[in-house]
Amino acid sequence: MNRTRRAALSGLAAVGAAVAGCLGGRATSGADRDGESAGASSDGASGGDGSPPPTVETEYHLAYEPASLLSESLDGGVGKDGIPSVGDPQFRPIADADLAADEPVFGVVRDGEARAYPRRILSHHEIVNDEIAGEPIAVTYCPLTGTAQGFRRGATTFGVSGRLVNSNLIMYDRATDSWWPQMLATAIDGPLAGATLDEFRVVWTTASEWAARRPDSLVMTEATGHVRRYDSDPYGSYAPVNGYYARNGTLFPPLASTEDGHPKSVVVGARTADGAVAFDKATLLDERVLTGTVGGDGAAVVAVAEPALSTGHVYRNPDGAAVATDGDGYRVGGEGGLAAADLPLDRVLAFDAMWFAWAGFYPDTAFVGDHTWAGYGR
Repeated sequence: MNRTRRAALSGLAAVGAAVAGCLGGRATSGADRDGESAGASSDGASGGDGSPPPTVETEYHLAYEPASLLSESLDGGVGKDGIPSVGDPQFRPIADADLAADEPVFGVVRDGEARAYPRRILSHHEIVNDEIAGEPIAVTYCPLTGTAQGFRRGATTFGVSGRLVNSNLIMYDRATDSWWPQMLATAIDGPLAGATLDEFRVVWTTASEWAARRPDSLVMTEATGHVRRYDSDPYGSYAPVNGYYARNGTLFPPLASTEDGHPKSVVVGARTADGAVAFDKATLLDERVLTGTVGGDGAAVVAVAEPALSTGHVYRNPDGAAVATDGDGYRVGGEGGLAAADLPLDRVLAFDAMWFAWAGFYPDTAFVGDHTWAGYGR
């Protein structure tokens, strides 16, 4: 065992058995999968269920080939579904939910219906296979990279493969058994290798902020079908920040390293087919408007803050339109009073991520901001 792996083992012991499932040896080919069987999953689905998940023609920028990412993946040791996804989530009105005001939740709106998924519950499951307004979706969370993302799943469901790459959750779909690193939304192995999932926005916010914005929202309850201590995060805490979330180090070496900024600081990251860009979240919430470029051609982008939800939005700005604050809203050119989520520009899907994870997957990323360490800017 090398020095790095011993350090990882030591770190895992400190944050609990949930993380221990992420440890194991390197895979060098898809042959390592031959002895695995999805079997009956924890959320009632079985291997090979349904048809493949919906994919999109537009591909996101990848800094590495899928085969290279596969070779860097780590075996989790507990096998498929060792971390159980949830397949029959239960909900109650957010007004009736017993949530602390500052409790982190993941907010989703689909076809006008709003739902919130408490982070402390997803830290034990990582994937919730749900249906909103008749649409099958998956809400996913990786504690080790601080990323919450949503995907359309079609007739299949997603499970936790038990593997990581760049510390990030690798999901698998139960129709084709393809492997999907969450942050990339692109399969690195299986029949759909190279394909890109149909992704939608998930807002990392707080219970009070989400309830104020969407008082009609439902919130996921602890009735998951599993016995877990949902009042205890196996990795640490965000309020106050401690444990894994506060430590400077990571449990596993990132794909690429950077000496700039705290590795666990939060960026609002966006990727297009041409490249990636990261905006320091604390800087964005403070200054409200940040401009940058993405890709080798330097395509202009602009990020604006939505303080009421402690989040941000990223837009393409090819014509260099002037974007400025306008009271609580924004002005684009001569049009004012615009909400952060409704600028008359082409919005690019963006999500929060720990800086080390974003820079690991996208070592060629553009960066805008001050590399602020401020309790994640949450």
